[in-house]
Amino acid sequence: MIGKIRRIVLDTLKPMEPNIIEMAKKLSVVDGVSAVNISLVEIDLKVENAKITIEGEDINFEDVEELITDMGASIHSIDEVVAGKEIIDDAETLQG
Repeated sequence: MIGKIRRIVLDTLKPMEPNIIEMAKKLSVVDGVSAVNISLVEIDLKVENAKITIEGEDINFEDVEELITDMGASIHSIDEVVAGKEIIDDAETLQG
């Protein structure tokens, strides 16, 4: 049995269109997704750097990746993944 992805945080580069409202709406209907948060990190003349946080019961990363690519965006990095029976946040350590 493989654990289920509950949260994924992506650093993406996207064109100005579609805007983050449309992108969030489309991502929110992917099977297994229950919530999407998109924050703009940086805006350039033709592109935007966006942080996409997705939560759900069983997120299919391949479907998410395909939809992001179909909208003309690219994933720079996967910055966080939470998998298992529940969502946990980072534990604070002495290093920060």
